[in-house]
Amino acid sequence: MSIAFAGSPTAAVPTLRALAAGPHAVRTVITRPATPQGRKRVLTPTPIAVEARRLDLPVLEATRLHDLESELLREPVDLGVIVAYGSLVREPLLSWPRLGWINLHFSLLPRWRGAAPVQHSLIAGDEETGATVFQLTPGLDDGDWYGQLRESVSSGTTAGALLERLSETGAQLTTQVVDELAAGRARPRAQEGEVTFAPKLTRDDGRLEWREDARTVLARWSGVTPEPGAWTTAEGDHVVKILDLAPVDDAPHLESGAVLRDAGRVIVGTADASLELLSVQPAGKQAMPAADWSRGWGVEPPRFR
Repeated sequence: MSIAFAGSPTAAVPTLRALAAGPHAVRTVITRPATPQGRKRVLTPTPIAVEARRLDLPVLEATRLHDLESELLREPVDLGVIVAYGSLVREPLLSWPRLGWINLHFSLLPRWRGAAPVQHSLIAGDEETGATVFQLTPGLDDGDWYGQLRESVSSGTTAGALLERLSETGAQLTTQVVDELAAGRARPRAQEGEVTFAPKLTRDDGRLEWREDARTVLARWSGVTPEPGAWTTAEGDHVVKILDLAPVDDAPHLESGAVLRDAGRVIVGTADASLELLSVQPAGKQAMPAADWSRGWGVEPPRFR
């Protein structure tokens, strides 16, 4: 079976790699164009572009899939597979593959439809999440699904770590669905349950509110780490990025936002319990252990707002 693959970020790489190693022919790989990265603004290709070239697969780059419409329609394929490409698929390209497109989505649909399902799942404190392979439709992640996997979420798991795991297990799920479609055994099922949405996060979503309870603060930190990143402000409106945060059982209770150096640890208070700061990055400085940061406090520790 001939396949067109569309994807861009690192999370899409395991699926492309698994498809390329399987019995089906990946005819073309579509990804977004290279973008300037880092302080020196070096033009950098997407992880999918890098992997496709390593696998000696043809690569097409476009900000929107429909910018390639005339080129793609000249050569029909049996199936389209899309993983976090970053652009909508509309007609006539939606019907270009003989079997349409399937999409690997990192949630248990219909929960968390949208661009940031892993992050929103963690922020909401979900104890279980997963991945779904479904038929792409004109709607937002609302097509019938062919395969689903579930994974328990432990406290403190970051969005980055969870997405990495789901990208690997989701790749195997996707290849299984592709094999079933090729053999005519795939059975679509309608999405059932509560529909929730997961829009793309902004920097503001990363702000930690110490007036909330410890579980809620830790859930938000987990969901926004590493992107867009967790942060807070200290007195004087100094921004401090919170790179690593953990629950702590034997710490004194502090007022919300109060910070204390305690037995070599740095503790911060929430509405109901304390949390331990493990790693931070003050504005204009490098990342550092919270204990090192605390040595520069002076007489009084800062207070988070």
